[in-house]
Amino acid sequence: MKHIRLMVLAGVLVLSSAMQAQQREIATDAPWSVRMAQSEMARCPQAWQLDFVKKPKWGYCHGVVLGAMLNLHDAYGDERYRNYAVQFCDTMVHDDGSIMSYRPSDLSLDNINAGKILFRVYEQTKDIKYRKAMDRLRAQLDCQPRTKEGGFWHKLRYPNQMWLDGIYMASPFYAEYALRNNRPEDYRDVIRQFVVCARHTYDPATGLYRHAWDEARKQPWADKKTGQSPHTWGRAMGWFAMALVDALEFIPPHEPGRDSVVNILNNVVKQIARWQDKDSGLWYQVIDRSGDEGNYPESSVSVMFVYTLYKGVRLGLVDASLLDVAERGYRGILDRFIEVDEKGVVSITQTCAVAGLGGTPYRSGDYDYYIHETIRANDPKAVGPFINASLERERLQRAQSKTNL
Repeated sequence: MKHIRLMVLAGVLVLSSAMQAQQREIATDAPWSVRMAQSEMARCPQAWQLDFVKKPKWGYCHGVVLGAMLNLHDAYGDERYRNYAVQFCDTMVHDDGSIMSYRPSDLSLDNINAGKILFRVYEQTKDIKYRKAMDRLRAQLDCQPRTKEGGFWHKLRYPNQMWLDGIYMASPFYAEYALRNNRPEDYRDVIRQFVVCARHTYDPATGLYRHAWDEARKQPWADKKTGQSPHTWGRAMGWFAMALVDALEFIPPHEPGRDSVVNILNNVVKQIARWQDKDSGLWYQVIDRSGDEGNYPESSVSVMFVYTLYKGVRLGLVDASLLDVAERGYRGILDRFIEVDEKGVVSITQTCAVAGLGGTPYRSGDYDYYIHETIRANDPKAVGPFINASLERERLQRAQSKTNL
């Protein structure tokens, strides 16, 4: 057994070495989706290195980027991108389906997101450990604490709170699991998550959705009347927007209540168009304070919104006229955020590293807090959505070329 294990390890090392050699070659004439993916693989030769981590970790950011890598493989057929995702899953998932660094007792929706990549990895490898891992993640949702209306708490340590971020982290996985496992009874619960969260985070004064809602109204950041946090943080609404198109892809059109989710999406894209900066085509870190002193166009929200528009149009969920908004946004992203070095390595800049509410040290959620969080380049929360937005645009361009033949 030891001899076999050494042989396996040697095989992994050979594969890793080959992958690293391939990753150093950035195809400067390739589509932007490919160029960004190759650049990220050059920065992080091992997939677990994504999100600037120092040791293997099961994190939602890995799911964001590796889901995009699998989409890239589906679009262009290059096995490097699939292998990169499989490498991560093989590292993180044990034979019994347990997942390295994942603690179900945390009851954190963030831990669910990377589970989305397991559907395709299991489908392609047929390794039963991935089936077991998906079931473990789905089992967490049966234990997840809820608000009185049935909305999932964002985390156990954030009691009575729904965050827009959490809708993205769990609902697309929940919907896809329901579809793949013939669990139609779960669709109603997926729909409930969107409806409850939208109802309580919606700001009628702006048409936008606030970052979070505290049902108990006990958090210092929560409005004593509404329970809402003070502002619309761009990326939080970006997560919410992507969750809508990603989950709706798996909820059958005839499902009762699905139209409510489509209606929410249509308000979201209406606000995306309304709050787009006229000069740059981008969106601000704090959307309800767009253009104010200290605020800035932020890359992750911009690529998330552009992705949502392109995919929403492709799926027939939103009006095709919104492609003009998406195109202005995409051009703005290329102009303001994308940098290419002398070796052809692509970077995306101006991303808020992280933002949240409460916790230790305490995060107040006021305007000053959001505009002073750390900004960095090549954050996975911008890299993954940029690959996906580019893929959607490239798919549209191919379809238009065929139409014009």
